[in-house]
Amino acid sequence: MNKKKINIFLKKIKNWKVKKNEKKAYYLVKHYPFKNFLQSLSFVKKISIIAEKEAHHPDINFGWGYVVVIIYTHAIKGLSESDFILASKIDRIN
Repeated sequence: MNKKKINIFLKKIKNWKVKKNEKKAYYLVKHYPFKNFLQSLSFVKKISIIAEKEAHHPDINFGWGYVVVIIYTHAIKGLSESDFILASKIDRIN
């Protein structure tokens, strides 16, 4: 997916950032703040249910008061439309 197409899809999701990894491949990332560890953990569990249903598994980092979600399609080494769909579904949890 080229930068022009990424920008079109990016307008459909809220507050996600597009970055490049060390191999110059694009990925989506978003930081979610929470009030405590249990809320962060609960959110991660909800993401995992969606990820399993979609068979699309993001990288998730979490701790006290935060969750960071990174979405990337390894098979194509970049972003696909399904990455943006997953981002949208994750946003609907919160």
